[in-house]
Amino acid sequence: MASEAPAAGRPRRDWRASLRIYLSPPSLRMLALGFAAGLPLLLVLGTLSFRLREAGIDRSTIGYLSWVGLAYGFKWAWAPLVDRVPLPGLTRLLGRRRAWLLLAQLGVMAGLVAMAWADPRVSLAAVVWSALAVAFASATQDIALDAYRIESAPTDAQPALAASYQTGYRLAMIWAGAGVLWLAARAQGDASGYQHEAWRQAYLVMAASMLPGLLTLLRSPEPAPQPLAPARSVGEWLRTALIEPFADFLRRYRWQAALILALIAVYRISDVVMGIMANPFYVDMGYTKDEVAAVTKVYGVAMTLLGAFVGGSLALRFGVMRILMLGALLSALTNLLFAWLAGHGHSLPALIAVVSADNLASGMASAAFVGYLSSLTNLSYSATQYALFSSLMLMLPKFIAGFSGDYVNAFGYAGFFTSTALLGLPVLLLVALAARVPTRHAGQNEPVAQAGDAP
Repeated sequence: MASEAPAAGRPRRDWRASLRIYLSPPSLRMLALGFAAGLPLLLVLGTLSFRLREAGIDRSTIGYLSWVGLAYGFKWAWAPLVDRVPLPGLTRLLGRRRAWLLLAQLGVMAGLVAMAWADPRVSLAAVVWSALAVAFASATQDIALDAYRIESAPTDAQPALAASYQTGYRLAMIWAGAGVLWLAARAQGDASGYQHEAWRQAYLVMAASMLPGLLTLLRSPEPAPQPLAPARSVGEWLRTALIEPFADFLRRYRWQAALILALIAVYRISDVVMGIMANPFYVDMGYTKDEVAAVTKVYGVAMTLLGAFVGGSLALRFGVMRILMLGALLSALTNLLFAWLAGHGHSLPALIAVVSADNLASGMASAAFVGYLSSLTNLSYSATQYALFSSLMLMLPKFIAGFSGDYVNAFGYAGFFTSTALLGLPVLLLVALAARVPTRHAGQNEPVAQAGDAP
């Protein structure tokens, strides 16, 4: 359509107009909704591992409980349901996207309240089932919110909405990481050891922190409904919703698809496997809640954002694959710094230095990896294919991470961190091989070479 093509005489926005878009209602809505999306993640993974270790739960059990995060890795399995199936009553009242978002947000709040009341020393199973409910509802919220964002604004406004979403998401991670530790520390006062009442108060505040996103959702307009081609049978629906997006990828890359999928499956393995034992490590090293909150949850997130900015800028200058290689190398090397810290002992300056390097490397790797995944998708199936790729990225690392507690018990923290660094070596080889696979867009029989992208 003519309206979709950029007009030759369209005036370029000045910088004031470009900045004003971030104060527009759609951007502000996405800021609040991004906050709601980012809040649950650490509460069922990183922060929870700190809480469990302080409660005296052994490292092996904490490692196995990290499998709760696999809910995010399998969200592609029910994404077609969120995309197409109406909710009785709610869809008629709110629309398809907002109905699913409301259900997911209420599920997150209910799960966090249950986590607040469950004492891991009395019933660990109650904590696990509550965390699993939060993870499932949170992954559902991610699916619905991606669709809501894409359908709520034209293409030229999407970068601003994505930036607002990411800002809200990162602010929520600071609040769910540093905020919950700070709240628990304040509620605990001078008492030592695990205090369940302090953690209960902190998690109840986290549940209440979902309210701004929920109220924003209720006051937000439903995007114009997208027409869905009716399926003549369940088999046809499954083929178009699940099978065809994956088949399209295989048709474009043929045997090279196996190489690309292998790279996606292991690229973040060093970071993910190491990250499960990071909080138990801080507890065992004697770092306080306030120290961990300030250094790893506030300062660390800031360094991740800086790394993402640096990685994105370098990828534009030198090509995605070169920065993908650099990110993989730095992510593995920075794990060796944690091995050094394990032998160095309790030191706040050392912790700051190690966390700074690790999060900077992680941000760079993440920025390059998102760019790489985006380049692989067919626009006709962008949401489903991206969900498949991002899910595959987590499955193997999360599974291996479940055994991380056993490994620490057997070999100690220094041996564990060194081993996670060695896990990154095969990644370097896969990046080098994948750099020789040109991008193939939909409908192309010939590859598109990417100049300057080979490392």
